[in-house]
Amino acid sequence: MDRISTDHLSRQAFVYIRQSTPNPLRYHHESRRRQYGLTFRARKLGWAEPVVIDEALGRSGGGTARPGFERLLLAVCEGRVGIVLAVEASRFARNGRDWHTLLEFCGLVGCLLADEEGIYDPRLPNDRLLLGMKGTLSELELSTLRQRSLEALRQKARRGELFLGVAVGYVKVQRDRIVKDPDRRVQEAIGRVFRKFLEFQSIRQVHLWLRQEEVLLPAVAMDGESRRIVWKPPVYNTLRHLLTNPVYGGAYAFGRTGSRVTVEEGRKRVSRGHRRDREAWDVLIVDHHEGHVSWQEFERNQRLIADNANCKGLMARGDALLAGLLRCGHCGRRLHVSYSGTDGYCVRYSCRGAHLNHGTGRCISFGGVRVDAAVAEEVLRLLSPVGIEAAVEAVAMRANEVAETRRQVELSLTRRATRRLWRVGSTMRWTRRTGWWLRSLNAGRLSEVARQEERLVSLAAVQPDALSREEKEKLLALGGELETVWEHPGATAQTRKRILRAVLEEIVVTSVAGRIELLLHWRGGDHTRLSVARNRKRQR
Repeated sequence: MDRISTDHLSRQAFVYIRQSTPNPLRYHHESRRRQYGLTFRARKLGWAEPVVIDEALGRSGGGTARPGFERLLLAVCEGRVGIVLAVEASRFARNGRDWHTLLEFCGLVGCLLADEEGIYDPRLPNDRLLLGMKGTLSELELSTLRQRSLEALRQKARRGELFLGVAVGYVKVQRDRIVKDPDRRVQEAIGRVFRKFLEFQSIRQVHLWLRQEEVLLPAVAMDGESRRIVWKPPVYNTLRHLLTNPVYGGAYAFGRTGSRVTVEEGRKRVSRGHRRDREAWDVLIVDHHEGHVSWQEFERNQRLIADNANCKGLMARGDALLAGLLRCGHCGRRLHVSYSGTDGYCVRYSCRGAHLNHGTGRCISFGGVRVDAAVAEEVLRLLSPVGIEAAVEAVAMRANEVAETRRQVELSLTRRATRRLWRVGSTMRWTRRTGWWLRSLNAGRLSEVARQEERLVSLAAVQPDALSREEKEKLLALGGELETVWEHPGATAQTRKRILRAVLEEIVVTSVAGRIELLLHWRGGDHTRLSVARNRKRQR
């Protein structure tokens, strides 16, 4: 009390209130009551109307933006504050920078600081020393608590028992284990995505197909603490997350993303969600639970997605048939593709890796017309015997697609009908006295059911064997003439590239005595050698 002067009483008293995270703010009310109770203490000390600053509720004191703390510093610097009250030093800040800034400003303008243990004047050496030690202990306490919590999380994650969230398609049981969602519609929808990726080998193509077929995918929606499944049209990022999440391969992974810390405007900024390489993951446990695909298929999908992103896979850009397949036989680098001419139809392959990285000469460079034609001719020659089988399989695949789509619609209608019967029954029991039970039927849901029923009728009209005998014979004949399909004006560069990459792993290219030597590595493990003559100088 002897530290409080009339000058202090002539200014305002500020009560600073903070709770670090939303969870204590929601469930732990005693700390907040203690802090608001400091207003009564301020009145006992002589201040009639203390100012309460509680903008920091639910905000960490570790250095992120805190409007309430900035407002307090501004008021202190303006000389309007006589005393600042908090439960303890950790309420003001959890880092030394903010704490010592507050001490410095309070010492300059003669503002007092108070906690439940006493009143301090930052201008006095002993009080300044004690306040500095309290701030240091608060910062150390935060580091200790964080380290202890993180280590406990990592230890639980090493056992494969830590689940901060559960991916769609799985449910949590016994607090430390996950199993497949028992909903057959959810299981079939997720399995369909993986089957279509195996067929198209491109996330973008799967996305376009699902949109074209109006297939809905499950998503998790949170209603407070409860978790429910909603069905939405697919978006690209959802498909990518589903195809790259190791949980669907039966593996448990922890630490797939990390955070980055930057300094902006003198304050720490933390950005989270940055993907880390697999070697940097904290935990990876294969065969942890039942997956929607095998781990071998999941890893194959990851290699394919990475190749597509680097223009090495099926979706290599441009009209060059062999883009991403060619590898230099001299240095081992992949060949680059360049286009020239009026419409960019002149394709040229060149090994520029050593030139770009080390400034040395190019290993090999050649035009793509003859090489593309030679490889295409060899592929068609070897694929012709199996063309008829491919055509028959295409008919069967279309029939399976129609059956799968019909199955999804039937499951959707069955589930909606079950929910409606339960809700209408409960509503009838509740409203039988009034006779207004019809109001419980939601018009939007009824219209959705009607739309699904119309779609089911339209799918029923699409018979898998709707092709006539003559059409089937033509299709089978066309399947035996792959060359006709290849040269057809309607065949796109993407279709031709997909055919090549379905059978070829890569092609090693060397230049020997005016010829281009090609070593074709087939996906089955066999090898074929081709030799293509190079153009002489000034020859077109």
